Amino acid sequence: MNWLKKGRRQFIIFGITILFAAFLIQLNQVEREGLYETEGKTFEKAKVVEIKKDNTTESGNQIGNQLVSLRLLSGKFRGTVVEAVSSSGYLYGTHCEKGMKVIAEVNEGEDSLYVTVYSYDRTAILCMIVLLFLLTLSLIGGRKGVYSAVALIFTFVCIVFLFLPLIYRGVSPVWAAVLVAILTTVVTMYLLGGISSKSATAVTGTVLGVGISGILAILFGKWTHISGYNVADIEQLTYVGQTTNIKIGELLYAGILISALGAVMDVAMSIASTINEIHFRNPLLSARELFFSGIRVGKDMMGTMSNTLILAFTGTSINTLVFLYVYNYSTTQIINMYSIGIELIQGIASTMGVILTIPLVSLLSAWHLKRKEIKIFSKIFQRTGRR
Repeated sequence: MNWLKKGRRQFIIFGITILFAAFLIQLNQVEREGLYETEGKTFEKAKVVEIKKDNTTESGNQIGNQLVSLRLLSGKFRGTVVEAVSSSGYLYGTHCEKGMKVIAEVNEGEDSLYVTVYSYDRTAILCMIVLLFLLTLSLIGGRKGVYSAVALIFTFVCIVFLFLPLIYRGVSPVWAAVLVAILTTVVTMYLLGGISSKSATAVTGTVLGVGISGILAILFGKWTHISGYNVADIEQLTYVGQTTNIKIGELLYAGILISALGAVMDVAMSIASTINEIHFRNPLLSARELFFSGIRVGKDMMGTMSNTLILAFTGTSINTLVFLYVYNYSTTQIINMYSIGIELIQGIASTMGVILTIPLVSLLSAWHLKRKEIKIFSKIFQRTGRR
């Protein structure tokens, strides 16, 4: 009977996977109109055949441009050798060397091609880095590591093929982020903990914790008069909002929900696992004792996870901090900058979500375990009474 039950469960999971994949395929059947002219322009892989002219000078960094011959390795003109200009800029171009693989921007005219070197071709290297990460995760974590890698890939799929198409179609970014948070949490917890009360508790705690982070971020934004329209890229985002159905004002809060998800999920699973293990070792502990055991464990995690989130947000704004330090802005000016306010709201809202997840999961785990225990005992007593 166990194998039959297991087979039925696997069949259901397989069916849900197929339906979800079909839904994603249908959801992504949307025509995206480019916001700038791309007709006749493609980006192709190429290899540097010859350096014809080199006007670059080195003063700490390469400055200038090069005239090079490229052999196109992909696209309509694959195999063709063309001349190209490569500017040694910080964002575009690269300092070419013979045999180097690059990405070429090919502009097709009526009678000619105009080609420039867009960047170094780092596709293979980046793929190797990702594979190295997944391999390390699998080797160190074993079976759980493999499941973690699968969960990570699923999260990536949800963000790229679910979240982005949904907001492009006009769905609220906040609700789209909530949906992604729920789906990724359920799948991750199932893969790591199986179908169990521990996983159910961790899922519930994660969703509540992420929800708290989002609510706090919205409240903090209202109190400080900061909205999604006060971000650094608002000019480009405004144009995007005018030409698409994306609600750009909600992107800030959607980003906070997604960024808080990983840390909240980590804390929720750790607390739920700890309380379940404590209860397994000592079933006589009361719900109150289990709750405070979770709180004590959570206190140790609280400091490290808070630092993780705050430092993560600080790391993303390190350039801004350097500018503020070098230009010696006044404290009053710094505190009231939109960029600083947004970073503080993001960091504190996410961290408070993590902190409040600890008592929530501790309470849910303790209540669920003792409630389950009471049900088991009542069934035993009922059977004994019948005899």
